[in-house]
Amino acid sequence: MGNKPAGKLRQADLDYYRNLTTFTDAEIQDWYKCFHKDCPSGQLTSDEFKKIYAQVFPTGDSSAFADHAFRRFDADRNQRISFREFLTALSITSKGNLEEKLNWAFGLYDTNGDGFITKNEMLEIVTAIYRMVGTIMQMPEDESTPEKRTDKIFNTFDTDHDGRLTREEFIQGAKSDPSIARLLQCDTTAVAMSASENASSSTTCLRT
Repeated sequence: MGNKPAGKLRQADLDYYRNLTTFTDAEIQDWYKCFHKDCPSGQLTSDEFKKIYAQVFPTGDSSAFADHAFRRFDADRNQRISFREFLTALSITSKGNLEEKLNWAFGLYDTNGDGFITKNEMLEIVTAIYRMVGTIMQMPEDESTPEKRTDKIFNTFDTDHDGRLTREEFIQGAKSDPSIARLLQCDTTAVAMSASENASSSTTCLRT
C-alpha cells in the first residue's frame, strides 16, 4: 500500500491507515500528497531522507542523526521508507502517548537492537543531535556537552549501575523526570516542528 501515483487514497487504503495510526482521514490524505510530492516513487531513500533533515537544520550537520532516524523509520530494514512506515512512525512521535513515544525513542538509542542502551550508544545519538541542532538550542550547564547530558541521563536512569539501560529503566527513568522525558521521547521534535515552518514541503515536518 502507498506506492501508487500521488492523488487521493482509495477508501480501502484510507481505512487501513486510519486503523493503523491516530491520524484523521484528512490528515492521512494530506500526508499522502506531501509524501508523494517529495517521493514520487513511493519509497524514501536514505539520501532523500538526509536531504530533508539538511533542509530543516541548515546550520548544523544532520547526517549522522538522519542515519539513525532512517534506521528507526525503516521498520522492515529494506533500506527504503514506505508511506506506511513513514506514517506509522509519525503517528507515534507526533500523537502517541508518553509510553509509546518513549518506546519508539528506546529503539532509536538502542543502535544495535540488542534490547539495551549502553553509554556509548547514548553518547553516539546525543552527539549526533548536538551536531545537528548546533546553536539553535541553548542547553543548561549540566547538559552543555553530549558527555554531560549522557552522564546526567545514566546517573538518573541506570538504577542497577551496570552501565546499560533496559527498556524498563529507560521508560521508568524518563517518566520520573519530566524534563528528561521531554528530551528523550523525541529529542528534536520541538526544533523540527519550528524549523519546518520555513521548509518547502510538509514532509520536512519529520518528528523524530
